Amino acid sequence: MSRSTPLDSGRTAAARNDFQTLTKYVRVRSAPQARFVEFDFAIGDPSLFVELVLPQDAFARFCADNQVVAMSQEQIRAVDAELEKWRYGEETLMAHNHDRNAH
Repeated sequence: MSRSTPLDSGRTAAARNDFQTLTKYVRVRSAPQARFVEFDFAIGDPSLFVELVLPQDAFARFCADNQVVAMSQEQIRAVDAELEKWRYGEETLMAHNHDRNAH
């Protein structure tokens, strides 16, 4: 039987503390009473996020454990604008079709 050893990431206590002080952001994308909460989670930079899904109770614990803050409307607009740019590009046929359909 092999003996396991804990993984050592080599991070110093100062690096761990720096990580702990970074702001954690959430943006809920699901309806308020949905069985599962669909949300974006970011650490330090709201534009770099992962999409997650948790049951309501687990989401509440996740938010408390991570001391999250909700993304501001300004941050949400910036994230959405960046996603639009990646989705439709700036000088692509889809970008022009999207612009035309918006009017």
